[in-house]
Amino acid sequence: MTVGQISGVLGAAARRIAGAVAVLLGAATVAFAALQLLPGDPVSVMLGPGTAATPEVKARIRDQFGLDQPLPVQYLHYLGRLLSGDLGESYQLQRPVAGLIADQFWPTVQLAVAAVLLALLLAVLGTVATAGRRPVLRALTTLVELVSVASPSYWTGILLLTAFSFQLRLFPVAGDGDPSALVLPALTLALPMVGVLGQVLREGLENALGQPFVLTARSRGLGETAVLLRHALRHAALPAVTLSGWLTGSVLGGAVLVETVFGRPGIGALTLQAATNKDMPLLIGLVLLAAAVFVLISTAVDLLYLAIDPRLRTR
Repeated sequence: MTVGQISGVLGAAARRIAGAVAVLLGAATVAFAALQLLPGDPVSVMLGPGTAATPEVKARIRDQFGLDQPLPVQYLHYLGRLLSGDLGESYQLQRPVAGLIADQFWPTVQLAVAAVLLALLLAVLGTVATAGRRPVLRALTTLVELVSVASPSYWTGILLLTAFSFQLRLFPVAGDGDPSALVLPALTLALPMVGVLGQVLREGLENALGQPFVLTARSRGLGETAVLLRHALRHAALPAVTLSGWLTGSVLGGAVLVETVFGRPGIGALTLQAATNKDMPLLIGLVLLAAAVFVLISTAVDLLYLAIDPRLRTR
């Protein structure tokens, strides 16, 4: 690489890092503001409903958590703790927020990765099988995709549980002790993504099939499947990669319902518990986690662009 190319790469990396820091700072600031705007006394939330405490006890708790200080001071202390990796302590569970999130993070990662890989596999297989084929088959596939997108996750999960767990008894009803217990939750999260990715990928493939390079590939004797996989699919993949990055980030939101329906541990169940108990330190930690995940996914999507389209490497 030349000096100019190296400086360009370093400049792009610096802009990406600055953007990531800005996103995380914005998420932290919004979360802090939401904590201040919520009605009710944080000390009363910590103590729980129906707990009687004297004003002296409440004053000591405010002093312990710095709630008696001016808001600008509280905000600076809050940012200082975040920079040191201290997300605070859960009001209700009386444990460090970072430890609580770490305990529940891996089950959600397993679910999210399985759902995204399954969605990509089904979307690619379905698109390659129907792109440029008979209009009736394409219309039927589009209808199935629309139904999968429009169906709520909890409804899809209940149907899958009824069919494959209660009736056929092929998969466990709840829990995560067996690898087979991951199948139905992952499929529940994957089906809406398959519908969206399939529609975008099919449109890109059909546009690519009309390009001159496809005619050239066919004139060299390549079969239709080889043309689709080796040439057209690469050109159609960029919009789908962008969309899959956004969908991967949205899996965290879908996990709240899916983990509840299937009785799985994870970030979703932890989020529901924190929201129910108004446990703001834990909610803030989860908001920051979601922001960090979106930043990482956005960076990964940019790198995938370079791998898929060599033309972008020279810009």
